[in-house]
Amino acid sequence: MAVLERKQISVRGIAGLGDVAEIKKSFNRHLHFTLVKDRNVATPRDYYFALAHTVRDHLVGRWIRTQQYYYEKDPKRIHYLSLEFYMGRTLQNTMINLGLQNACDEAIYQLGLDLEELEDIEEDAGLGNGGLGRLAACFLDSMATLGLAAYGYGIRYEFGIFNQKISSGWQVEEADDWLRYGNPWEKARPEYMLPVHFYGRVEHTSNGAKWVDTQVVLAMPYDTPVPGYKNNTVNTMRLWSAKAPNDFNLQEFNVGDYIQAVLDRNLAENISRVLYPNDNFFEGKELRLKQEYFVVAATLQDIIRRFKSSKFGCRDPVRTSFETFPDKVAIQLNDTHPALAIPELMRILVDVEKLDWDKAWDVTVQTCAYTNHTVLPEALERWPVHMFEKLLPRHLQIIFEINRRHLERVAAMYPGELDRLRRMSLIEECDPKRINMAHLCVVGSHAVNGVARIHSDIVKNTVFKDFYDIEPEKFQNKTNGITPRRWLLLCNPGLADIIAEKIGEGFLTDLSQLKKLLNFINNDAFIRDVAKVKQENKLKFAAYLEKEYHVKINPESIFDIQVKRIHEYKRQLLNCLHIIAFYNRIKKDPSKHFVPRTIMIGGKAAPGYHMAKLIIKLITSVGQVVNNDPVVGDRLKVIFLENYRVSLAEKVIPAADLSEQISTAGTEASGTGNMKFMLNGALTIGTMDGANVEMAEEAGEENLFIFGMKVEDVEALDKKGYNAKEYYKRNAELRQVIDQIGSGYFNPKEPGLFKDVVNMLLNHDRFKVFADYEAYIKCQDKVSELFKNPKEWTKTVIRNIAGSGKFSSDRTITEYAREIWGVEPSDVKIPPPNEPRP
Repeated sequence: MAVLERKQISVRGIAGLGDVAEIKKSFNRHLHFTLVKDRNVATPRDYYFALAHTVRDHLVGRWIRTQQYYYEKDPKRIHYLSLEFYMGRTLQNTMINLGLQNACDEAIYQLGLDLEELEDIEEDAGLGNGGLGRLAACFLDSMATLGLAAYGYGIRYEFGIFNQKISSGWQVEEADDWLRYGNPWEKARPEYMLPVHFYGRVEHTSNGAKWVDTQVVLAMPYDTPVPGYKNNTVNTMRLWSAKAPNDFNLQEFNVGDYIQAVLDRNLAENISRVLYPNDNFFEGKELRLKQEYFVVAATLQDIIRRFKSSKFGCRDPVRTSFETFPDKVAIQLNDTHPALAIPELMRILVDVEKLDWDKAWDVTVQTCAYTNHTVLPEALERWPVHMFEKLLPRHLQIIFEINRRHLERVAAMYPGELDRLRRMSLIEECDPKRINMAHLCVVGSHAVNGVARIHSDIVKNTVFKDFYDIEPEKFQNKTNGITPRRWLLLCNPGLADIIAEKIGEGFLTDLSQLKKLLNFINNDAFIRDVAKVKQENKLKFAAYLEKEYHVKINPESIFDIQVKRIHEYKRQLLNCLHIIAFYNRIKKDPSKHFVPRTIMIGGKAAPGYHMAKLIIKLITSVGQVVNNDPVVGDRLKVIFLENYRVSLAEKVIPAADLSEQISTAGTEASGTGNMKFMLNGALTIGTMDGANVEMAEEAGEENLFIFGMKVEDVEALDKKGYNAKEYYKRNAELRQVIDQIGSGYFNPKEPGLFKDVVNMLLNHDRFKVFADYEAYIKCQDKVSELFKNPKEWTKTVIRNIAGSGKFSSDRTITEYAREIWGVEPSDVKIPPPNEPRP
């Protein structure tokens, strides 16, 4: 293996000689056991597993001790329920949080290996689509770092988000068989396996309702440790996997067909087979509803088991009463996907634990809280009643009863306002009748939050206005954040290092300290250091692109990057129009000086989203023409970054100069990629949407490239009526660009290929690309202008880094803890396993 030049990074800890020797010994022991079992010659993958097991050994003692500590102290426990956890790779993050990075680096180097090469062997845990799943992962890191007794609960999908291949310019999906070589970070816990029921019918007896004749699927938990940053706290992410019971389909009606019955076990186990690959889009499939109930039913049994058995067990009468349940249990619903926690908790409390309805409802509302992640109507979950009737008959009855009482209360407050009752009902009386899961969440939770200030305002003033009118105290804002451990220290050690030299290491757990960097805004040496780190990151990423994709790019150019899921509202098309306009300008005046750019766009399109897939094909087609035009040379290059995922984000974000955050105002709830770019020294070109608004507030609006309509302008344009053709007629440059796309300039072999794109832009563009086109182009010219002055550019970068402190997920989680969960973060450092317990 090649050994790269190695730089000891100060913020990653000093490698003690004893640590290094111990790690080498442990590594060799693990390697020996691997090879004794299998082969004589070690592969790079053997080395990766030996190192992963070595690092895991350091986790286990802390993990056990943390769980012991919670058992003794019995704090209120936080349960973060999410259908997605987009974790990425675990090895390097674990080394950093345990303070082992430099010792491992030194040990692996002494063994003649290269740590980075081993890290690149690990598969991403891609159990999420994008922002929502990655947010859950950042939150787990922050909850552990803040010493909260927290658990992430989700599904252990056998296949995560698909791998994206680009073939002839089109996206092709490939199954993500991430468990193929095994997962060293998880521990199966068959002793906690639980039954989950589906189908059946409800019997009403003198002793209450009974759900009978159900089909049972078993939920097998797999636990993954979640280490906090250097505080010896290790929390648990528990992911459920579906198993068929051994008597599955072998009941009396299936006599004789034993083989078929065993084969049919797959039907039950399909529940945890694959992640649905839709981002911001609702697909009402029965298998998806099964997944949502599966995670909720298993998790609630687990929570209640832990509540009943904690510390004094059943000897403590408190634990046989559910009075104190909300004092000991918080459940956070990450969007509406785990909304069934509300009727399921009611079912357990009323049908099983025999609480009366009012008491059970009070406990449920005090326990649950709901985070809304989108205002796009096509993303809202609205399940057909007939599907519930078949799959979850008791839950349907409970939802009907929740709705009856809810509407009774509304009617008493607003007599005769039938339209209000219709708007606020949990049941939409359309054909077919549907259950509005967001309404269920709002009614069944004590707190409802949006994920950036502008989004929370939209939630209160439009989407849930009727609910806000009745219970304004329920509604809160919790602006999203990112973990600075992964998104600065891990992915950009050079930048973390020069920051630590100036202000110390405290910023890693208190990111607001970054504002101290403003003291160095005129320090020439610091300005040079920041620019130098960025240039090194760009050179490294350029080398990666050359190695992986055989494309040569100009490292002196502006690295202009838009990476996120492909969606019309995110307006990758607007970016594309700028690319073509820039290309046309070079062609028109080839001898003129242009500030060179490398424009990189990456992201996956949902497999069934025709327009998103066509947008990828357009970008790759434009790239073909631009990149092979000798007149353009290296002044403009267009790269589509294939298979964008967490591990690729960690490489590309530190190398970015310009971050594209250009959604139509009022559509992106928050965004978190925007925060990652800001923290890593890119400047933002963006609309006043999502968290961009607060980023501009923190860094100063003059230090971002803000353009385009604000929410009020979009609303005004909606009132007036958006007419794309007006902009097309008025702007000659735009007209040329659109005509080129429509005429087949970028795909002469299939000239009609992009007619759907042009037709959408001209006739039914919900996201008003043309309305912001002119402002966007002018803003891009300002970007090029500033880039010509490297010193001023870098000073603007420093102001952005200094203003990014608010966007730590530590700050976000501290707000959730105090204002929703009613717990206080703790900086108690649990003693490590080698020290005696106090």
